[in-house]
Amino acid sequence: MKLLKTILRITLGTFMVVAGVGHLTFQREEFQAQVPRWLPSDPRFMDFVVLSSGVVEIALGLAMIFWTKKKAKVGLALAIFYVLVFPGNISQYMNSIDAFGLDTDQKRLIRLFFQPVLILWALWSTDAPPFRRRKIPG
Repeated sequence: MKLLKTILRITLGTFMVVAGVGHLTFQREEFQAQVPRWLPSDPRFMDFVVLSSGVVEIALGLAMIFWTKKKAKVGLALAIFYVLVFPGNISQYMNSIDAFGLDTDQKRLIRLFFQPVLILWALWSTDAPPFRRRKIPG
């Protein structure tokens, strides 16, 4: 089980680094589609949101891969990050915004159900609460 968790933790970290690089480069416009529409629509602000979230994704991805002594805290931080960016996914669905091949409301709705999977993946693969094993005294 430990090997599986390690593989999944590193895989998720790698996905985060690739996604973060995408924020900064080749998928920048696609990620702007996920900036919630209730935030300011100034293109410079939207670009700032995309760029800063990309930097955070790279940092969290690298931490998932390499900061093993603090993996539970990193997993918890990544889970919180997934919760914080979820309004962008909801906004994309509610406003019927095409991006990442999500060009129908059905595809965008299905995408919403993957966010809890990512949250659980981050927590479980790092033994973060509530998946941390309790030490039995004695």
